[in-house]
Amino acid sequence: MSALSVEPESPGGTGWDEIVRVWEETDAPEGSKVEIIEGVVTVSPPPSEEHNDTAELLHERLYGARPSGCDWGIYQTLGLTCPETGSLFVPDLCVVPRAALRRGRRVYAGEAELVVEVTSRSNANHDRIKKAHGYAVAGVPLYLLLDAWQSGRPTATLYGEPHSGTYRVLASVEYGEELTLPAPFKLVLDTGIFPLS
Repeated sequence: MSALSVEPESPGGTGWDEIVRVWEETDAPEGSKVEIIEGVVTVSPPPSEEHNDTAELLHERLYGARPSGCDWGIYQTLGLTCPETGSLFVPDLCVVPRAALRRGRRVYAGEAELVVEVTSRSNANHDRIKKAHGYAVAGVPLYLLLDAWQSGRPTATLYGEPHSGTYRVLASVEYGEELTLPAPFKLVLDTGIFPLS
């Protein structure tokens, strides 16, 4: 992973718009993930096959879990802004009202109903700490962390009830156990379907 730091409050007009401009102009290898994490433009290598398989398996199950009558999309490469923390995240999956994508501006993280991150060995701490904080600050109601690198025991942790930049753990299970997404979703997730890294 590489990084380029841009100070959000430096003199000469550098601020959120400047950080986003640097992010937009970052030339990264195909398949890499470019994000802004607390004011730092980061480039992560393409995810592993197991990482992609995990995201796809969950993506497939989330289609049937959305509430009937809602117009929510499930996206794999949608940038979500969190200017309060100087961040623009590209989660592995997010469930967002389609209307939020049609306003001619970047989607604010707080518009997501659910955000999912699948950890990679190189940047697991970003998902566990900095992104969890950013999503909580933005008020994302549910954050699901699929962490194949957690202390040698792959773990699925569901966070909710964001308050003052912190989540409460709603459920945490080792891969192989079931995890239930609360309302408005209708999903009992068998985490045994996910590949072990």
